[in-house]
Amino acid sequence: MDKIQLEILGLSSSQSQTGSFALVLGEKEGNRRLPIIIGMFEAQSIAIQIEKINPNRPLTHDLFKTFAEEMDVRVTEILISDLKEGVFYSKIVCTNGTREFELDARPSDAIAIGLRFGVPIYTVESVLSEAGIILSDLEEEEEESDEMAVKSTSTSASSSGAKESLSQTSVDELNKMLNDALEKEDYERAAKIRDELNKRN
Repeated sequence: MDKIQLEILGLSSSQSQTGSFALVLGEKEGNRRLPIIIGMFEAQSIAIQIEKINPNRPLTHDLFKTFAEEMDVRVTEILISDLKEGVFYSKIVCTNGTREFELDARPSDAIAIGLRFGVPIYTVESVLSEAGIILSDLEEEEEESDEMAVKSTSTSASSSGAKESLSQTSVDELNKMLNDALEKEDYERAAKIRDELNKRN
């Protein structure tokens, strides 16, 4: 079975399903894209890891990682292994040093865990052939210009207003706002505040 390595290209609000997100994976050595619809919790967990935000309390995927490490189990790779009737199936490939074993998981959970272990994500040709989308050169250029982030469901006017207010806020106040956002587990706002702080450093 030849495996094809994927990378995360984007995460955005789903246009077709309210409260869901589209996770877009791309073929590392090709131009096919694999969009997967995932839930809000899993999208948040993936976004937190991409944005390198440390939540005040561990999320379920953080807990899995801590538990696995305590049991001397390492995750070695994530494999999106099958597609049946529109549903993706995946495996978390693990080792305890003496034997390798696989855990069945939803792709969203598997990817959130894989990101925490820093392991590669793979799929197989049959999945990419059935569900992959080939982008034209024009679409690729448009995609590259898009910023990888969880898109806010608020209007563009309110988001631009938020950016303006952040840019006019002092560093001390931004640090307080960041702590407040983390306490409230508003990770999307925390990411925006952190980005503003990074601009000033």
